[in-house]
Amino acid sequence: MAIIRKTTGLVAFLSALGACSEASTGPLGPRSLREAAASVTTTNVIFPVDTDAFVPCANGGAGEIVALSGDIHDLFHFVINGNRFKGKVHTQPQGIRGVGLTTGDRYRGTGVTQETFGGSLVNGQATSTFVNNFRIIGQGPENNFMIHEVVHVTLNAHGELTAVVDNFSVTCK
Repeated sequence: MAIIRKTTGLVAFLSALGACSEASTGPLGPRSLREAAASVTTTNVIFPVDTDAFVPCANGGAGEIVALSGDIHDLFHFVINGNRFKGKVHTQPQGIRGVGLTTGDRYRGTGVTQETFGGSLVNGQATSTFVNNFRIIGQGPENNFMIHEVVHVTLNAHGELTAVVDNFSVTCK
């Protein structure tokens, strides 16, 4: 796998929200949403990682595949308050180590990824911002690899996509 990239089920969640309307009935209709007390959930999860990543600046610039393993720690925080929701996902590698399959060089995986999102439970209005900084740090000079990405999405009150920004870069140092 050339690039490690995480995504959440936010798009599916937002699509389901867009199906809601003032005509909704049942326990999650608009009236009961406005009257409900705030609900807060925070969850910590550790995911094991065992993957290969191509590091183009390794091996004197020839590149090499690095076998990575360790854990990814995710912190999920969600709030529903009346007809509004918001959430944050914070992700960090923990003890990610790797070995170059060509050179035998040792690597570490570091970084932080965060996603924040929020919107309405009554209509399709929502925003999401995703910021990823992931590094594979090798021994010696000029074999450090960084992935940086910022994604922002905005949906209006009709659930229509009104803004998308996706800035992606890969840097070798």
